[in-house]
Amino acid sequence: MGLSWQQGPLATGAIGRFLVPDQLPERLLFAEPLRRRMRVRFGDLWIADSEDVVLLHEPARYPVAYFPLGDVVADVLEAAERTTRHRDLGTTTWYTLTAGGSSKDRAAWQHTELPDYAGELNERVAFAWRAMDAFYEEDERIVGHAADAYHRIDIRQTSRHLVVRSGDHVVADSIRPLALFESGFAPRWYVPREDVAEDALTPVEGQTFCPYKGLCSYYDIGDARGAAWGYEDAWTEVRRISGMVSFEPDKIDVELDGRRLRLEPGQSVISHGIDRDLTVEELSG
Repeated sequence: MGLSWQQGPLATGAIGRFLVPDQLPERLLFAEPLRRRMRVRFGDLWIADSEDVVLLHEPARYPVAYFPLGDVVADVLEAAERTTRHRDLGTTTWYTLTAGGSSKDRAAWQHTELPDYAGELNERVAFAWRAMDAFYEEDERIVGHAADAYHRIDIRQTSRHLVVRSGDHVVADSIRPLALFESGFAPRWYVPREDVAEDALTPVEGQTFCPYKGLCSYYDIGDARGAAWGYEDAWTEVRRISGMVSFEPDKIDVELDGRRLRLEPGQSVISHGIDRDLTVEELSG
């Protein structure tokens, strides 16, 4: 979720509101120093390396990293003749990026006629995430989009009783699920595989990735397609859910302490995917 995406406070689908006497503008943009070293790789070369990145949060968009032009390798950017206009930030100049024998049109952009209130983005350029080989913070690759400091995940052990049924068949029965609370999302409940019936889950071909949790695998339960999922090897920050299974309450009957769970705001997830088409092997490597 984060600050401006999904149901965050600056998002178009925000579920909370600012308690102020006057109505806020329809759109609020927020720019702040990232305070992390960020690098960009293209054509098997490092083409940007900066500790002075500014992160722009724009409603209904993933955060975007803007680099000082002085921290971009010289002569890799060539301005295109065509420009566009950003509704808040004015004229946008696009660049062709050429490095290491590779070239990509519209691979970077700069807002070249910024209004006075947006000076933080002056003389800065952003790179199209899908067009780059990779983005890094220090020596670790960042996938999906620039990391949002306002996106948080908390995992809590609980003794609440979770039961999952498919018709008369008990799919899962656990008094030791993990509750996963993710910024702006409704809670998700993860069950140990030992508490799931061995024959209940049919693996589905194909995986997706979450920038905060890793590679996700899916399962059918009878005729309920994609009714369960799990992270077999969740990333370090959320390692506790590795190998566990969560269930979609609009596709299968899920009860928590005897109360039927329903799909809540924040559970219809807008898929990540601003990154280029990564292979499973590349992402897990």
